[in-house]
Amino acid sequence: QVQLVESGGGLVQAGDSLRLSCAASGRTFSNYAMGWFRQAPGKEREFVAAISWSGGNTYYQDSVKGRFTISRDNAKNTVYLQMNSLKPEDTAVYYCAADEVRRDYAHEYAHEYDYWGQGTQVTVSS
Repeated sequence: QVQLVESGGGLVQAGDSLRLSCAASGRTFSNYAMGWFRQAPGKEREFVAAISWSGGNTYYQDSVKGRFTISRDNAKNTVYLQMNSLKPEDTAVYYCAADEVRRDYAHEYAHEYDYWGQGTQVTVSS
């Protein structure tokens, strides 16, 4: 079992930045690819970004490329999502997820992630 706890959400204005954190516990963190997903009110959950177990491979949804950066610190069992130039359409509950993988890759497939956090709210006002 892996437990994931997100933090860092909040209410900001358009153009501001936030850094989300996701702390993992329970299993060897470096065995897991990590992903961030989000769900806005009335919409389906969508992929945001993912990072491989080494941190060497990352993958982003097109709408956040150049604005968001995913990173991880395996010594701290933590994955981060740095969000810059936030837009009102980024408003959502953000979830981190962990996928126990056999190779060093990042992916967007939500159904393959084994563990999920409880989410943290990000609200961007215009």
